[in-house]
Amino acid sequence: MSWLLEKINGGLVRVFLIVVALFWLVPTIGLLASSLRSPEDMSASGWWQVFGKPSQLTFESYQKLLENGDITSSLWNTVLITVPATILVVIIGALAGYAFAWMEFPGRDWWFLIVVSLLVVPVQVALIPIAELFGKIGLFGTIFGVILFHVGFGLPFAVFLLRNFFAEIPRELLEAARLDGAGELRLFTRVVMPLGGPAIASLGIFQFLWVWNDMLVALVFTKSGTQPITVALQTQVRQFGNNVDVLAPGAFISMVIPLAVFFAFQRQFVSGVMAGAVK
Repeated sequence: MSWLLEKINGGLVRVFLIVVALFWLVPTIGLLASSLRSPEDMSASGWWQVFGKPSQLTFESYQKLLENGDITSSLWNTVLITVPATILVVIIGALAGYAFAWMEFPGRDWWFLIVVSLLVVPVQVALIPIAELFGKIGLFGTIFGVILFHVGFGLPFAVFLLRNFFAEIPRELLEAARLDGAGELRLFTRVVMPLGGPAIASLGIFQFLWVWNDMLVALVFTKSGTQPITVALQTQVRQFGNNVDVLAPGAFISMVIPLAVFFAFQRQFVSGVMAGAVK
């Protein structure tokens, strides 16, 4: 009887999770269906009509999207902002995390405490002071300025995450590498980085999703020629009645790229999140 109850309970849990997953996918499916319909069909009926009338599906909206210079340039700007901001945070955060975990220097614990305390500083507090600073040094409105802002606010979490992960590496393994003549740089690149792959992948996903989906920072620090896709779509919303055929495919592309990145590194992400949960 107990095994039957366990199977029933397990089946109910699976059914519940499937239902939750389907509800979670409804907005994505609706956005995809809307992006494949003409503006006339979208104004006449709901997106679910495509299941009964598949003839409504068309790629004309995506063709118009590619012909829209504002959207295509903003999508490229998003790539130019997100990729360097992610790579720089991962590299600098890994170097700092290794230093805080395994290198001895004066005030190490106090410096790490200062870095951790920066996690509680909200982004909104720094918008105006940094905007004034960037204006004085000529970085306001540039892609490089947005990258610097994201790197600065992404590093505290990166250092905190990677330092805690690197600290769990067995000391005997590092000592054995040092006895074989490995210096700090070789120890970092040949031992620590390969073992820290799950945590680095998790950090990369977090940073990529945060920067890609950001609109607040981009809305403050970018101009018309450097706007990412989030700001460009927000600008297009003001003319919703005139360009609804551009908004739907643009929003879907903006959403599907970070989803693809997440699913590509899903296994490493789960390993990195669970690291340290069990000794």
